[in-house]
Amino acid sequence: MIVSSASDYRKVAQRKLPRFLFDYIDGGANAEDTLQANVADLRAVNLRQRVLKNVTGLSLATEWFGQPSELPVILAPVGLSGMFARRGEVQAANAAAKKGVPYVLSTLSVCSLEEVTSQCSAGTIWFQLYVLKDRGFMQSMLERAQRAGIKKLVFTVDLPVHGSRYRDAHSGLSGPIAKPRRLLQAIAKPGWSFDVGIRGRPHDLGNISKYLGKATGLQDYIGWLGKNIDPSISWSDLEWIREFWKGPLILKGILDPEDARDAVRFGANGIIVSNHGGRQLDGALSTVKALPPIVDAVGSDLEVFVDSGVRSGLDVVRMLALGAKGVLLGRAAAYALAAAGQGGVENMLEIFAKEMRVAMTLTGVTSIAQIDRRILA
Repeated sequence: MIVSSASDYRKVAQRKLPRFLFDYIDGGANAEDTLQANVADLRAVNLRQRVLKNVTGLSLATEWFGQPSELPVILAPVGLSGMFARRGEVQAANAAAKKGVPYVLSTLSVCSLEEVTSQCSAGTIWFQLYVLKDRGFMQSMLERAQRAGIKKLVFTVDLPVHGSRYRDAHSGLSGPIAKPRRLLQAIAKPGWSFDVGIRGRPHDLGNISKYLGKATGLQDYIGWLGKNIDPSISWSDLEWIREFWKGPLILKGILDPEDARDAVRFGANGIIVSNHGGRQLDGALSTVKALPPIVDAVGSDLEVFVDSGVRSGLDVVRMLALGAKGVLLGRAAAYALAAAGQGGVENMLEIFAKEMRVAMTLTGVTSIAQIDRRILA
C-alpha cells in the first residue's frame, strides 16, 4: 500500500507481523478504554488558525539538557523491538541518529546496549531502566550505560505490577501454551519468519543475557517480567540511582501533579507524563488531560515530556501547545519499524515533520518555543 500518513504503517505492520507481536504493540490493558481515550482526547484538542502572520524561516529544532534535536520528538523505549524487524533496536537507533532525534533503548531489548552503541553514536541514545528486584542487575546496567557513553537515563516508575493485557494472553505472547501458538503464527508469516525469525537471531533479552552470562530466551516474556518487577519500590529506594547516575535523570510514568512535585523534590531533571500507552491502569486519565495540571505544577522546575496517543505531527503540536517540551513516539515508531525497518522509521519522522510544519504555518508560529496555549482554540 502507499504510505501517506504515519498511521498507514499500522496496517502494514498488521499484515507483516505474527499476531502475538502485532497485538503486543497494538494492545492495552483490560478493555483498552485508556488506550482509546489517549487518541480520542488528543484529537479533540482544537487549534487556533491564524492568517497573514509571515511564517518564513520556520524551524522544528529544539534542545533538551544541552543536546540539540532536529525535531521535538524522541523515539520511546519499546521492549522486544528486535522482534519487529531484524535487529530492530539497531535499525531504530540508526534512523533516529540520521534524523537528528534521540532514541531511548529499553532495558528489555533484544539487542544489547553494547550492540546498539557499537553501531550507532551513543550521543543520540538515552537508556531506559525498570525497577527490578535484582538491584545488582540495575547497577550493572547503569555502569554499562555510562561506559558506553550514554548520558540520559529514563527511569520507568509506573510498573510495580504488570497491567492486565488480555490481548497478550489471547494471542500467545504469554501463557502456558504460548510457544506452540507463536510458532503457528510465525509459519503463517513467512516473510517475517525468514527475515526476523531466522536472520534476526539471537532472540533473547540481550541486556539480561549479557548480565547473566547465558542466553535468556523469550519463551514467556510477560511471565519473566511479572516475576522480576518490584512492587515494594518507593521514592527512598531511588536515592541510590540519583546519587549513582551523573547525567540527566527523567522519570517516566507520572500522571498526578503531586507525584510530579515529588519528582522535583527527588531531584529529577525531567518527567514523562505517561500512562504507558494505556497498558497499565485502564481507566486512568489520558495523558493529554493529565498534562496541563502537571505543567502548571512543575513546568518551571524541570523538563516535562509526554507520550501516549500521539499518531501524527499535528498531535505533537497539540501536546507542545499544552505545555510539553518534547513528545515521545512509541506505537507510531514501532509500527513503522515493523513495516519497513530503518527506512520506515525515517519516513515516519519525515511525515511527522511535514505535518508539524503545516500546523505551525497555519497557527502562525515559526519556532518550537512559540508553541504554547495561545495557539489553542
